[in-house]
Amino acid sequence: MPGTVVVGTQWGDEGKGKLTDLLAPDMDMVVRYQGGHNAGHTIVVGDQSFAVRLVPSGILHPGTMNVIGNGVVVDPRVLLEELDTLGGRGIDTSNLVVSGNAHLILPYHQEVDRLAERYLGRHKLGTTKSGIGPAYADKAARVGLRVQDLLDPKIFRQKLDVVLKEKNAMLAKVYNQLPLSADDIAGCYLDELAPRLAPRIADSVHLVHEALEAGRNVMFEGAQATFLDLDHGTYPFVTSSNPVAGGACAGAGVGPRHLDRIIGITKAYLTRVGSGPFPTELFDDAGDLLIERGREWGTNTGRRRRSGWFDAVMLRHAVRLNSLTDIFLTKLDVLDPLEVVKVCVAYEVDGERLDHLPYHQSVLHKVEPVYAELPGWQADCSGATTLDELPTEARDYVRFLAEQGGVPVRYVGVGPERLQTVRVA
Repeated sequence: MPGTVVVGTQWGDEGKGKLTDLLAPDMDMVVRYQGGHNAGHTIVVGDQSFAVRLVPSGILHPGTMNVIGNGVVVDPRVLLEELDTLGGRGIDTSNLVVSGNAHLILPYHQEVDRLAERYLGRHKLGTTKSGIGPAYADKAARVGLRVQDLLDPKIFRQKLDVVLKEKNAMLAKVYNQLPLSADDIAGCYLDELAPRLAPRIADSVHLVHEALEAGRNVMFEGAQATFLDLDHGTYPFVTSSNPVAGGACAGAGVGPRHLDRIIGITKAYLTRVGSGPFPTELFDDAGDLLIERGREWGTNTGRRRRSGWFDAVMLRHAVRLNSLTDIFLTKLDVLDPLEVVKVCVAYEVDGERLDHLPYHQSVLHKVEPVYAELPGWQADCSGATTLDELPTEARDYVRFLAEQGGVPVRYVGVGPERLQTVRVA
């Protein structure tokens, strides 16, 4: 079967855009299956860097069709701005389509997101205030507007009037805010955005199955990552959709038999953005080094990420949840200067050793990492093109992580650029 899923195995920012871009020349189609514009993927080609948020990471390859699937929530303003930016840099974006069943992010979603975070105070979730969560909430409550509604002004306005009545009541009574205008929203979305987006709206499920049934190679690209998954992540500090590989089935409209390769993107250390448990988090010079060398600031928000040592307990759980077939290990070069590199191989809590992720959040918050210490290599890995060109200690580190996860490492990233990738096998 020609279906490949690319999924993050940590808390995001592992480098999914790089692998998707790397494999895109061999792909006939790249399908983004969930999330919204709160997730930024960075692609570095030579001396140029491209940051994409809604647009799939195969967009730099003219022969690859790019599909925003039904499981994505779409802010059409952001999408069109992103396409304009890419077009202004000489990128042909005519190979992008949007599912008519994808849900729209509307101004009241962003307003509610912003106000809710402020209302929560020190208990805030750390969202990007992009309206992602409220849009998914409306989808589940069956009051959401979909991309296809842009093609029917009468239906769009009817749905908008119904939902805005409830949203304005909440804004006024809960948050003491002025009401939003249905006329203003409809004018923007129907008069300004819909004419530009309409030629790209398509039956994405039909297109994906046409490709699969013709034996073409299709890649399913997830946003965020396993431990931000709504069901399986460190709840409530998660996203509002299902980034795990199984989410590709619902978010793109395919059955599991079409997925024959599932690549887990795994950074050589850990980072996360916002609140939530982080057993291996560092607050010392080593943590600062990871941030500085790894350029760990959010693509969209500019927020400084939290950093820590690699967590093999999390990796093993991600392997289970996603049925990983292989791993792309990224940012190995960030560890180059370190004398010692640590890997969390288990947790300890109340004198008990845990080799698996505890299901109860209160337990996860108080676990202590059990570390294996490996010698660093203190050499520059960034120019390596084969496994043999990596220092012995770096090769040992890669093998150790593969053994801990029980899944082979097929690629190793040794720098941000597309070609700075070692193919292991």
